[in-house]
Amino acid sequence: MKLLLPHDIAVRLISALQKAKQREIGGILMGEHLAENVFRVRKLTIQRRGGSFATFVRAVQSIIGPLQEFFRATNHNYTRFNYIGEWHSHPSFAPVPSVTDHSTMHSIVENPGVGAFFVVLVIVKLSSNQDLEGSLTIYQPGERRYCGQLAVEEEKT
Repeated sequence: MKLLLPHDIAVRLISALQKAKQREIGGILMGEHLAENVFRVRKLTIQRRGGSFATFVRAVQSIIGPLQEFFRATNHNYTRFNYIGEWHSHPSFAPVPSVTDHSTMHSIVENPGVGAFFVVLVIVKLSSNQDLEGSLTIYQPGERRYCGQLAVEEEKT
C-alpha cells in the first residue's frame, strides 16, 4: 500500500512538530482512495495535548467534529473518502510503531463498531535538518500488520 502525503499537509506537520519539540503529538488521517492500494491524505487533525516525551493519547471527543465535516464535504462518499487511520510523532525515538502502538491499532481495526477493512498508522519525526521522516504500517482485521510506503508529494507550482 502507498500513502501519498500532499506537500501542504507535510508542511503543516513539520510546523506542528517544531512547536511540540520533544512532546509527542498526533491525530487522525482522512483520505481518498485513488487506485488499488493507493491512497492520498486529504485531511488530518493535529491534537497538541495529551502527549509527553514518550507517549501520545488520542482524545476521542476531538475527532468526531472533523470526521463529520470531512464526510459532509465529500458527500458521504465513504467508498472514495474515509477515515484511514492515525498518526503520531516519535520525536525522541525511531519513527516506527511501538508495542503499545501495535496493540492500539489492532484494537481499532478489530472493533466491529469501526467496521474498517484496514487502518494505517503513520509515525513521523523531524530529521536533523528539519525534514519529515516517517513510516507507514497497515493493520487488517484477523491479519498480520505490514509496512507500506509513505510518500511526500512535491509542492505544486
